Amino acid sequence: MASTTLTGGGITFPKLGLGTFQLSGKTCQHAVETALAIGYRHIDTAQMYGNETEVGAGLMGSGLERGDIHLTTKVWYENLSPAGIERSLSQSLSRLATPYVDLLLVHWPSPTMRLDQVMATLMGLRQQGLIKALGVSNFPMALLKQAVEDLKAPIACNQVEYHALLSQAKLLSYARSVGVPIVAYSPLARGQLANEPVLQRIAKKHGASAAQVGLKWLLDQDGVGAVPKATQLASQRSNFEAQSLVLDAEDVRAIEALPKDRRLVDPGFGPVWD
Repeated sequence: MASTTLTGGGITFPKLGLGTFQLSGKTCQHAVETALAIGYRHIDTAQMYGNETEVGAGLMGSGLERGDIHLTTKVWYENLSPAGIERSLSQSLSRLATPYVDLLLVHWPSPTMRLDQVMATLMGLRQQGLIKALGVSNFPMALLKQAVEDLKAPIACNQVEYHALLSQAKLLSYARSVGVPIVAYSPLARGQLANEPVLQRIAKKHGASAAQVGLKWLLDQDGVGAVPKATQLASQRSNFEAQSLVLDAEDVRAIEALPKDRRLVDPGFGPVWD
């Protein structure tokens, strides 16, 4: 039985979370509220998403204690000076209407950032109690290695694009070796998994959906979580119920044999991938 939690950087948090990229307004607030009502306890947002106010309203509207929810937000790559990080977090806390966030990530690395200063600033914010843990997103192996080994930063996770059509084998192997979880964004390949024949065949065998199969393949992996975006209640419930799906060894082999070269998120400002 795969664990349902990840541990890194001094915190433990649910493998499955709700992603909120491209959600806005009342739709975003309602999505957070319904997800928490279903049983999600991990909500993922970012400064760049422009929806922290609505996410915060959703947390408040859920009626849950703040301490029962793991909340991640992120600092945009243009704000990675020490002052920029502190200003960004202050704004995020105000919009989210919370005294702290559980995890603050560097959203994307910047070619002009001083990684030593970035990590020192984040560790300082953790000491102040404004964040419970710090982490990174979209860090290739070389940068992650620098943060963990050279700077001794207590990285709670590296959030990257990862799904059944994109390999992260090299990064995952290294991350496991140093105890850093990987959290998959776009874990359903932006809807493309639903049309993948191999996943459809496995889904039919289990009375599930192709998306559920692809999601469970990720969640079954040691040290891997996922934050699928879902607006509709039915989609949120389907993703949540994927946790109870049981894939057999034949299923896993078939998924692992799929081509793994479909990167969907590769902006011009992004790093060179290993």
